[in-house]
Amino acid sequence: MLFPTRFFAPLLLLLTAACSSGESNKDPIFSAKFQNEKRIDEEAVTKRQLRDAEFLVDAASRKMQLLEISQIAQRKAASPDTRFVAQNLAATTAPLLRELQALAQQKKLVLPTGLGEEQGKQVGELTALNGAAFDQKFVDLLGSISNEDAEAYDDMGEEAYDGDIRALAARQLPILKDQHTAGETLQDKLKP
Repeated sequence: MLFPTRFFAPLLLLLTAACSSGESNKDPIFSAKFQNEKRIDEEAVTKRQLRDAEFLVDAASRKMQLLEISQIAQRKAASPDTRFVAQNLAATTAPLLRELQALAQQKKLVLPTGLGEEQGKQVGELTALNGAAFDQKFVDLLGSISNEDAEAYDDMGEEAYDGDIRALAARQLPILKDQHTAGETLQDKLKP
């Protein structure tokens, strides 16, 4: 027995909506890593290539978090020094993220489209603060993220399997070190 096409169209729409709502609940970082791992497994490539892909995912997620906290700090910071560091952070991080995105697209790798669960929690905690407590939390997050970023880039500048990723890591590392130094300088200024 054949059913008319108009019977299946609403059913297909409902099934698509149900599937896509489950997708939106996933952590974007986990989802990107999963998609990359699946593609790499299907192509039977090395574990080192998987590490390269995970590096790009993690680096992009840290850049997105830095952009997010810097935008918030530009609006909420109590200290002019904090606002200045936040402005510079946004100005230097956005091009780095675009370069990561272009390389990932070239390599046919998936990057997260939003912050991960833990990152979202950290941004939420920052947003809830005001005054000097906000500035201190901002500089703590900046220090933590920029330190992790610099260490990962330093490692991948030497150990990445892909030459383009090694080159990107080497190119971006000095900027990341400058960001980290700016965070340390700001932390010294904010000490009571």
